[in-house]
Amino acid sequence: MYEIAIIGAGPAGASAALFAAKAGKKTLLIDNDKGMTRRGWYENFYGIAEIGGPDLVETGHKQAVKFGAELVNDQAVNLTAGSEGVVIESESGATYEAKHVILATGVLTDLAAKAGVETKDGTEPRIKTVVAVNAEGKTNIEGIWAAGTVAGVSVHAIITAGDGAKVAINIISELNGTRYVDHDLLKA
Repeated sequence: MYEIAIIGAGPAGASAALFAAKAGKKTLLIDNDKGMTRRGWYENFYGIAEIGGPDLVETGHKQAVKFGAELVNDQAVNLTAGSEGVVIESESGATYEAKHVILATGVLTDLAAKAGVETKDGTEPRIKTVVAVNAEGKTNIEGIWAAGTVAGVSVHAIITAGDGAKVAINIISELNGTRYVDHDLLKA
């Protein structure tokens, strides 16, 4: 069983996976390779002069995998929450179990709605529906969280990346029983 599984591997999902894996949590990152980030050009992403969407997504995947996240190219089609965690069923027929699942599915809320996750009206232009979350990123279903555009934050990649990190840190803190902080120091 994974401690944290993330569905969607754009900036929100890959950022969540990076923090989760770096914290030593058994992490799964599921990507269907259809995210909208791949179509963008970014000159407003902190720390990067400019980058194309495909390179930004690939860099995020490499960072998460570097720290131990398992990256699977598949489409999640169903979520079932139970007393021990959440079961994810995929289009390929594979199933995965995780204590916590983060939905980082961009503009898509169909998987969440199918699982009984509450949704609400979106506030971003052209984003009609988002997942209802609290300040930590929790949904109405125990063990299911959401981050990024699907959770109602701005569609800007830098903001969704930060939201993914925030939600992962909240889950890591819950799993650890104490607030988690990840700061690396420059090596002398």
